[in-house]
Amino acid sequence: MTFDGRKNGKTYFEIAMPDIQEVRIIQLNDDFEGIIGTHDFLLSGLRVVKRYGCIPSEGFTVTITSDIPINAGVSSSSALNVGWIHFLLKTFGASEEITPELIAQLAYEAEVVEHNSPGGKMDQYTIALGNTIYLETGQKSKFQPLGSKMKGLILAESGISKETIGTLKNTRILAEKAIKKVTQHHPSFAIEKAILSEISNYNTVLEAELQPYFYAAVANHFITHQALIEFQKDAPNEVLLGTLMSQHHSILKEQLQVSHLKIDTMLEAVIRAGAYGGKIVGSGGGGCAVVLAPKEKEEAIIQAFLQAGAKAAYPVSISNGSLVTHEA
Repeated sequence: MTFDGRKNGKTYFEIAMPDIQEVRIIQLNDDFEGIIGTHDFLLSGLRVVKRYGCIPSEGFTVTITSDIPINAGVSSSSALNVGWIHFLLKTFGASEEITPELIAQLAYEAEVVEHNSPGGKMDQYTIALGNTIYLETGQKSKFQPLGSKMKGLILAESGISKETIGTLKNTRILAEKAIKKVTQHHPSFAIEKAILSEISNYNTVLEAELQPYFYAAVANHFITHQALIEFQKDAPNEVLLGTLMSQHHSILKEQLQVSHLKIDTMLEAVIRAGAYGGKIVGSGGGGCAVVLAPKEKEEAIIQAFLQAGAKAAYPVSISNGSLVTHEA
Protein backbone atom coordinates (compact mmCIF):
# COMPACT_ATOMS: atom_id res chain seq x y z
CA MET A 1 0.00 0.00 0.00
CA THR A 2 1.44 3.37 -1.00
CA PHE A 3 0.63 6.92 0.09
CA ASP A 4 1.58 9.70 -2.30
CA GLY A 5 1.11 13.11 -0.64
CA ARG A 6 1.39 16.47 -2.38
CA LYS A 7 0.63 19.95 -1.00
CA ASN A 8 -2.58 21.33 -2.44
CA GLY A 9 -2.64 24.84 -0.93
CA LYS A 10 -6.04 24.15 0.68
CA THR A 11 -7.33 23.87 4.23
CA TYR A 12 -8.21 20.23 3.86
CA PHE A 13 -6.92 16.78 3.00
CA GLU A 14 -8.15 15.39 -0.28
CA ILE A 15 -7.87 11.61 0.00
CA ALA A 16 -8.02 9.86 -3.37
CA MET A 17 -8.49 6.09 -3.34
CA PRO A 18 -8.69 5.06 -7.00
CA ASP A 19 -8.77 1.34 -6.21
CA ILE A 20 -12.24 1.74 -4.71
CA GLN A 21 -13.14 4.83 -6.76
CA GLU A 22 -13.58 7.05 -3.74
CA VAL A 23 -12.43 10.58 -2.82
CA ARG A 24 -12.64 12.02 0.70
CA ILE A 25 -12.36 15.61 1.88
CA ILE A 26 -11.25 16.06 5.49
CA GLN A 27 -10.99 19.57 6.93
CA LEU A 28 -7.85 20.31 8.94
CA ASN A 29 -9.82 21.96 11.75
CA ASP A 30 -12.31 19.10 12.20
CA ASP A 31 -12.51 17.90 15.82
CA PHE A 32 -13.15 14.30 14.66
CA GLU A 33 -15.63 13.60 17.43
CA GLY A 34 -18.39 11.04 17.09
CA ILE A 35 -16.31 8.52 15.14
CA ILE A 36 -16.45 5.60 17.57
CA GLY A 37 -18.19 2.66 15.95
CA THR A 38 -17.84 4.04 12.44
CA HIS A 39 -14.43 2.47 11.75
CA ASP A 40 -13.38 5.62 9.93
CA PHE A 41 -9.65 5.06 10.24
CA LEU A 42 -8.64 8.26 8.46
CA LEU A 43 -10.44 10.36 11.07
CA SER A 44 -9.36 8.25 14.05
CA GLY A 45 -5.75 8.43 12.84
CA LEU A 46 -5.90 12.21 12.78
CA ARG A 47 -7.41 12.30 16.25
CA VAL A 48 -4.72 10.01 17.65
CA VAL A 49 -1.69 11.80 16.14
CA LYS A 50 -2.87 15.15 17.52
CA ARG A 51 -2.44 13.73 21.04
CA TYR A 52 1.21 13.14 20.19
CA GLY A 53 1.87 16.69 19.03
CA CYS A 54 1.28 16.03 15.33
CA ILE A 55 -0.85 18.98 14.19
CA PRO A 56 -1.65 19.18 10.45
CA SER A 57 -1.04 22.78 9.33
CA GLU A 58 -1.60 22.69 5.56
CA GLY A 59 -3.63 20.76 3.05
CA PHE A 60 -2.41 17.76 1.06
CA THR A 61 -3.81 15.63 -1.70
CA VAL A 62 -3.01 12.05 -0.71
CA THR A 63 -3.42 9.24 -3.22
CA ILE A 64 -3.66 5.78 -1.66
CA THR A 65 -3.16 2.71 -3.84
CA SER A 66 -2.82 -0.93 -2.86
CA ASP A 67 -2.66 -4.47 -4.19
CA ILE A 68 -3.70 -5.98 -0.83
CA PRO A 69 -6.97 -7.94 -1.05
CA ILE A 70 -9.72 -6.12 0.88
CA ASN A 71 -11.72 -7.88 3.60
CA ALA A 72 -9.66 -11.00 3.04
CA GLY A 73 -7.85 -11.40 6.35
CA VAL A 74 -4.49 -10.00 5.24
CA SER A 75 -4.61 -6.77 7.22
CA SER A 76 -5.52 -4.21 4.57
CA SER A 77 -7.10 -2.02 7.26
CA SER A 78 -3.96 -2.20 9.41
CA ALA A 79 -1.82 -1.29 6.40
CA LEU A 80 -4.07 1.73 5.87
CA ASN A 81 -3.66 2.79 9.49
CA VAL A 82 0.10 2.32 9.54
CA GLY A 83 0.66 4.16 6.25
CA TRP A 84 -1.67 7.04 7.16
CA ILE A 85 -0.10 7.48 10.62
CA HIS A 86 3.42 7.33 9.13
CA PHE A 87 2.52 9.95 6.49
CA LEU A 88 1.08 12.32 9.10
CA LEU A 89 4.01 11.97 11.51
CA LYS A 90 6.59 12.34 8.73
CA THR A 91 4.85 15.40 7.27
CA PHE A 92 3.89 17.32 10.41
CA GLY A 93 6.23 15.97 13.12
CA ALA A 94 5.43 14.85 16.66
CA SER A 95 6.33 15.56 20.26
CA GLU A 96 8.14 12.18 20.45
CA GLU A 97 10.86 10.61 18.37
CA ILE A 98 9.26 9.06 15.30
CA THR A 99 10.19 5.39 15.31
CA PRO A 100 8.60 2.29 13.74
CA GLU A 101 7.44 1.31 17.23
CA LEU A 102 5.68 4.67 17.73
CA ILE A 103 4.01 4.33 14.32
CA ALA A 104 2.84 0.84 15.27
CA GLN A 105 1.45 1.94 18.64
CA LEU A 106 -0.43 4.92 17.18
CA ALA A 107 -1.83 2.78 14.37
CA TYR A 108 -3.07 0.30 16.99
CA GLU A 109 -4.73 3.11 18.93
CA ALA A 110 -6.35 4.47 15.77
CA GLU A 111 -7.63 1.10 14.57
CA VAL A 112 -8.54 -0.65 17.80
CA VAL A 113 -8.67 1.62 20.85
CA GLU A 114 -10.52 4.52 19.20
CA HIS A 115 -13.28 2.20 17.99
CA ASN A 116 -13.48 -0.09 21.03
CA SER A 117 -12.65 -2.99 18.72
CA PRO A 118 -11.51 -6.43 19.94
CA GLY A 119 -8.41 -6.70 17.75
CA GLY A 120 -4.84 -7.08 18.93
CA LYS A 121 -1.56 -5.36 18.10
CA MET A 122 0.13 -7.96 15.94
CA ASP A 123 -0.89 -6.57 12.56
CA GLN A 124 0.13 -2.97 13.20
CA TYR A 125 3.48 -3.92 14.74
CA THR A 126 4.34 -6.44 12.03
CA ILE A 127 3.53 -3.97 9.25
CA ALA A 128 5.28 -0.98 10.83
CA LEU A 129 8.41 -2.82 11.96
CA GLY A 130 8.72 -5.23 9.04
CA ASN A 131 10.43 -8.61 8.75
CA THR A 132 9.39 -11.32 11.20
CA ILE A 133 8.88 -10.39 14.84
CA TYR A 134 7.93 -12.07 18.09
CA LEU A 135 5.44 -9.85 19.90
CA GLU A 136 4.30 -9.92 23.51
CA THR A 137 1.25 -7.73 23.97
CA GLY A 138 0.06 -5.90 27.06
CA GLN A 139 0.09 -2.40 28.42
CA LYS A 140 3.66 -2.12 27.13
CA SER A 141 4.31 -4.19 24.06
CA LYS A 142 7.60 -6.03 23.77
CA PHE A 143 8.92 -7.30 20.48
CA GLN A 144 11.89 -9.29 19.29
CA PRO A 145 13.09 -8.91 15.67
CA LEU A 146 13.66 -12.30 14.05
CA GLY A 147 14.84 -11.19 10.60
CA SER A 148 13.30 -12.32 7.33
CA LYS A 149 14.21 -16.00 7.45
CA MET A 150 10.87 -17.39 6.28
CA LYS A 151 10.95 -18.02 2.54
CA GLY A 152 8.52 -19.81 0.25
CA LEU A 153 5.24 -18.24 1.36
CA ILE A 154 2.28 -18.55 -1.01
CA LEU A 155 -0.98 -16.71 -0.41
CA ALA A 156 -4.33 -17.84 -1.82
CA GLU A 157 -7.52 -15.80 -1.90
CA SER A 158 -10.67 -17.82 -1.32
CA GLY A 159 -12.95 -15.11 -2.67
CA ILE A 160 -15.10 -15.40 0.47
CA SER A 161 -15.28 -12.27 2.63
CA LYS A 162 -14.27 -12.83 6.24
CA GLU A 163 -16.10 -11.52 9.31
CA THR A 164 -13.72 -9.76 11.68
CA ILE A 165 -15.35 -7.89 14.54
CA GLY A 166 -17.88 -10.45 15.75
CA THR A 167 -15.53 -13.41 15.37
CA LEU A 168 -12.64 -11.73 17.18
CA LYS A 169 -14.82 -10.40 19.98
CA ASN A 170 -16.51 -13.73 20.66
CA THR A 171 -13.26 -15.71 20.58
CA ARG A 172 -11.39 -13.26 22.80
CA ILE A 173 -14.16 -12.94 25.40
CA LEU A 174 -14.61 -16.69 25.76
CA ALA A 175 -10.86 -17.38 25.92
CA GLU A 176 -10.34 -14.73 28.60
CA LYS A 177 -13.33 -16.02 30.54
CA ALA A 178 -11.98 -19.58 30.45
CA ILE A 179 -8.48 -18.59 31.60
CA LYS A 180 -9.92 -16.43 34.40
CA LYS A 181 -12.08 -19.27 35.66
CA VAL A 182 -9.19 -21.75 35.63
CA THR A 183 -6.98 -19.27 37.49
CA GLN A 184 -9.66 -18.75 40.15
CA HIS A 185 -9.68 -22.47 40.91
CA HIS A 186 -5.96 -23.03 40.27
CA PRO A 187 -4.10 -19.84 41.31
CA SER A 188 -0.75 -21.31 40.23
CA PHE A 189 -1.88 -21.75 36.63
CA ALA A 190 0.19 -19.81 34.09
CA ILE A 191 -0.37 -20.17 30.39
CA GLU A 192 3.39 -19.75 29.81
CA LYS A 193 4.05 -22.95 31.77
CA ALA A 194 1.02 -24.99 30.77
CA ILE A 195 1.62 -28.46 29.32
CA LEU A 196 -0.64 -29.68 26.53
CA SER A 197 -1.06 -33.15 28.04
CA GLU A 198 -2.44 -31.60 31.23
CA ILE A 199 -5.07 -29.34 29.65
CA SER A 200 -7.88 -31.82 30.27
CA ASN A 201 -7.15 -31.67 34.02
CA TYR A 202 -8.71 -28.22 34.12
CA ASN A 203 -11.94 -29.16 32.33
CA THR A 204 -13.68 -29.99 35.60
CA VAL A 205 -13.93 -26.27 36.41
CA LEU A 206 -15.03 -25.22 32.92
CA GLU A 207 -18.40 -25.42 31.23
CA ALA A 208 -18.41 -27.40 28.00
CA GLU A 209 -18.74 -24.16 26.01
CA LEU A 210 -15.47 -22.80 27.42
CA GLN A 211 -13.31 -25.93 27.12
CA PRO A 212 -12.41 -25.52 23.40
CA TYR A 213 -11.39 -21.88 23.96
CA PHE A 214 -9.19 -22.80 26.90
CA TYR A 215 -7.55 -25.60 24.93
CA ALA A 216 -7.00 -23.29 21.96
CA ALA A 217 -5.44 -20.54 24.10
CA VAL A 218 -2.95 -22.94 25.70
CA ALA A 219 -2.18 -24.87 22.51
CA ASN A 220 -1.70 -21.74 20.38
CA HIS A 221 0.64 -20.29 22.98
CA PHE A 222 2.67 -23.52 22.93
CA ILE A 223 2.81 -23.55 19.11
CA THR A 224 3.96 -19.93 19.04
CA HIS A 225 6.84 -20.66 21.40
CA GLN A 226 7.86 -23.71 19.39
CA ALA A 227 8.02 -21.47 16.33
CA LEU A 228 9.99 -18.83 18.25
CA ILE A 229 12.63 -21.41 19.19
CA GLU A 230 12.95 -22.39 15.53
CA PHE A 231 13.11 -18.78 14.27
CA GLN A 232 15.94 -18.04 16.69
CA LYS A 233 18.13 -20.56 14.88
CA ASP A 234 20.42 -19.49 12.05
CA ALA A 235 18.69 -21.89 9.69
CA PRO A 236 15.10 -22.59 10.78
CA ASN A 237 13.60 -25.91 9.78
CA GLU A 238 10.93 -24.96 7.23
CA VAL A 239 9.30 -28.38 7.40
CA LEU A 240 8.78 -27.93 11.14
CA LEU A 241 7.49 -24.38 10.70
CA GLY A 242 5.01 -25.61 8.11
CA THR A 243 3.89 -28.36 10.46
CA LEU A 244 3.32 -25.81 13.22
CA MET A 245 1.26 -23.68 10.83
CA SER A 246 -0.93 -26.70 10.07
CA GLN A 247 -1.28 -27.50 13.76
CA HIS A 248 -2.44 -23.95 14.38
CA HIS A 249 -4.95 -24.25 11.55
CA SER A 250 -6.33 -27.45 13.07
CA ILE A 251 -7.04 -25.58 16.30
CA LEU A 252 -8.75 -22.75 14.46
CA LYS A 253 -10.80 -25.28 12.49
CA GLU A 254 -11.68 -27.85 15.14
CA GLN A 255 -11.63 -25.99 18.45
CA LEU A 256 -12.59 -22.43 17.52
CA GLN A 257 -14.50 -23.31 14.33
CA VAL A 258 -13.41 -20.14 12.54
CA SER A 259 -12.18 -21.76 9.35
CA HIS A 260 -14.25 -22.33 6.20
CA LEU A 261 -14.86 -25.50 4.21
CA LYS A 262 -13.49 -23.95 1.02
CA ILE A 263 -10.25 -22.91 2.72
CA ASP A 264 -9.92 -26.32 4.37
CA THR A 265 -10.30 -27.92 0.92
CA MET A 266 -7.71 -25.57 -0.59
CA LEU A 267 -5.21 -26.37 2.17
CA GLU A 268 -5.71 -30.11 1.87
CA ALA A 269 -5.06 -29.88 -1.88
CA VAL A 270 -1.78 -27.99 -1.56
CA ILE A 271 -0.48 -30.20 1.24
CA ARG A 272 -0.94 -33.13 -1.14
CA ALA A 273 0.90 -31.08 -3.79
CA GLY A 274 3.95 -30.75 -1.53
CA ALA A 275 3.47 -27.71 0.72
CA TYR A 276 5.11 -28.03 4.14
CA GLY A 277 2.00 -26.71 5.90
CA GLY A 278 -0.42 -23.82 6.02
CA LYS A 279 -3.33 -22.10 7.69
CA ILE A 280 -6.18 -19.68 7.33
CA VAL A 281 -5.11 -16.11 8.05
CA GLY A 282 -6.98 -13.25 9.68
CA SER A 283 -9.96 -13.53 11.99
CA GLY A 284 -11.48 -16.45 10.11
CA GLY A 285 -14.74 -17.35 8.43
CA GLY A 286 -13.28 -16.72 4.98
CA GLY A 287 -10.49 -14.63 3.51
CA CYS A 288 -7.14 -16.16 2.61
CA ALA A 289 -4.90 -19.11 3.29
CA VAL A 290 -1.13 -19.06 3.41
CA VAL A 291 1.30 -21.96 3.05
CA LEU A 292 5.02 -22.50 3.39
CA ALA A 293 6.40 -24.42 0.44
CA PRO A 294 9.65 -25.50 -1.21
CA LYS A 295 10.65 -23.21 -4.07
CA GLU A 296 10.80 -26.01 -6.61
CA LYS A 297 7.12 -26.83 -6.00
CA GLU A 298 5.86 -23.25 -6.09
CA GLU A 299 4.07 -23.45 -9.43
CA ALA A 300 2.53 -26.85 -8.67
CA ILE A 301 1.17 -25.52 -5.39
CA ILE A 302 -0.25 -22.40 -7.02
CA GLN A 303 -2.03 -24.59 -9.58
CA ALA A 304 -3.31 -26.87 -6.81
CA PHE A 305 -4.77 -23.84 -5.02
CA LEU A 306 -6.51 -22.67 -8.19
CA GLN A 307 -7.86 -26.12 -9.02
CA ALA A 308 -9.27 -26.34 -5.49
CA GLY A 309 -11.27 -23.16 -6.08
CA ALA A 310 -8.99 -20.31 -5.05
CA LYS A 311 -9.82 -16.97 -6.64
CA ALA A 312 -6.09 -16.21 -6.94
CA ALA A 313 -2.79 -17.59 -5.63
CA TYR A 314 0.70 -16.10 -5.74
CA PRO A 315 4.07 -16.01 -3.93
CA VAL A 316 4.49 -13.32 -1.27
CA SER A 317 7.58 -11.99 0.44
CA ILE A 318 8.22 -10.50 3.86
CA SER A 319 8.05 -6.70 4.02
CA ASN A 320 10.81 -4.45 5.34
CA GLY A 321 8.23 -2.37 7.19
CA SER A 322 6.70 1.05 6.60
CA LEU A 323 9.22 3.09 4.60
CA VAL A 324 9.56 6.55 3.07
CA THR A 325 10.61 5.88 -0.52
CA HIS A 326 11.13 9.48 -1.63
CA GLU A 327 10.74 13.03 -0.38
CA ALA A 328 10.12 16.29 -2.20
